Amino acid sequence: MVGLAPRDAEDLDWFAGMAASNVREYTTATDDPEELAARLIPRADGIRKDPGRLLDELRRELTDNDRMIVSDAGLRSMLLRNYREGLRHSAYGWIDDVLAFSRPWGFDPADIRCPVLIWHGELDVFSPVGHSRWLARRIPGATTNIVPSAAHFAALRALPDVLNWLLRDVPAPDLNEQQPA
Repeated sequence: MVGLAPRDAEDLDWFAGMAASNVREYTTATDDPEELAARLIPRADGIRKDPGRLLDELRRELTDNDRMIVSDAGLRSMLLRNYREGLRHSAYGWIDDVLAFSRPWGFDPADIRCPVLIWHGELDVFSPVGHSRWLARRIPGATTNIVPSAAHFAALRALPDVLNWLLRDVPAPDLNEQQPA
């Protein structure tokens, strides 16, 4: 869901269509990881105290579609809980994510052999849709759903369908089978 392609993806302008805030963070992660940490640690401290701060910071880059979604009281409440929980102990999970997104994957997506579902909103400015299109062209047999009217946070509304897709091929447990204690 709203994924990024490997940083070394051939034939992809990795930053095309990406919000300036993400371009800055991913560029800093590549050029100066220590500077990235120095910026994100105090930012995370502020967000931990007031998780709404992150949405406020992002507001000027949100599309109309994303503004509508994050204004929904239930979804906004869930996002704020997730931000607080994600940063509860430190900013290092966030820092690790930015560093991982900024580096090559170490494998070719064409080697993926399991079922893959790619979901992306075409209006996404945080993870541009070109990344999912790139992945869809390379992962054999990937199921791709690009939604023309959706942006980044629309993934929250698609999540139930994606989870049902994941469960589709999972065999039901044998309730008569002895379970280990």
